[in-house]
Amino acid sequence: MNNQKKFNLIVILGPTASGKTGLAVKLAGEIGSEIISADSRQVYRGMDIGTGKELEEYGPVPYHLIDIIDPSEEFSLFDYQQAFYKVFGDLRKRNIIPVMAGGTGLYLDAVIRGYDMLRVPENRELRKELEPLSEEELALRLKKLNPALHNTTDLKIKERIMRAIEIALYEEDEAHESPVHPQINPLVTGVLWQREVLRERITKRLKARLDEGLVEEVKNLHDSGISWERLDLFGLEYRYVAQHLKGEINRNDMFQKLNSAIHKFAKRQETWFRRMEKKGIHIEWIEEGDYEKLKCYVIHEMSSLR
Repeated sequence: MNNQKKFNLIVILGPTASGKTGLAVKLAGEIGSEIISADSRQVYRGMDIGTGKELEEYGPVPYHLIDIIDPSEEFSLFDYQQAFYKVFGDLRKRNIIPVMAGGTGLYLDAVIRGYDMLRVPENRELRKELEPLSEEELALRLKKLNPALHNTTDLKIKERIMRAIEIALYEEDEAHESPVHPQINPLVTGVLWQREVLRERITKRLKARLDEGLVEEVKNLHDSGISWERLDLFGLEYRYVAQHLKGEINRNDMFQKLNSAIHKFAKRQETWFRRMEKKGIHIEWIEEGDYEKLKCYVIHEMSSLR
């Protein structure tokens, strides 16, 4: 995984508002590559301002795994991994080294470290058994089944806890062959900013998104049939703007709460990236979005492939 001499994937990761997408697009344009997004919300159509899609930023550079499903549809980690492998395989057949760009740690880790996951069918009998249980009871049962959860945030949503139990029991009770993954040898880079500078970037970007029509975007999603509960599951911008639209908080409180939540989210992302390093993934950190340093590093490593 760390054999950089034979890398077949360039990864540019970083916390929200770090400028990783812009760097990825510029690099992909120069080396004739294409972008594979690693953003858990940009897969959804109609969620543009809140997710920072800014598709015009890509210009002529092709991108993948953006705008591929509707917000009413579920899209799991397994779904992402399989979709990634398909795009990755297609690009490698064309001798393109893809640029994977994003900040969803779970998506990045699932690809880089090759999580073994199976497509698990719905178990209706099990769901009938689990339905009467509280979220706390379900979470306790899940933790007993799977003490090493990839994502503990799902323990706050009943439907997702039941699904996780379903998967854990399926993997425990059935004999399965290990899934076959393509060989991923990533060259991993990360965008690093001083904490205060990143905080300023986050706040400035949030103000811009509100000016660009973030509130109207969330209202349009709800008007199109996306429930308040579903919007809450998308978190951050969609959660707090939905609360404002429901009259639970005023606009100023919405801004303050959302701004604080995004700062905390960025810290959690940074923690996840440090955890990836502790698990053996080398990340070459690029300070303050220094594109020339990023390009020089990648070009130098690419020259070793010739």
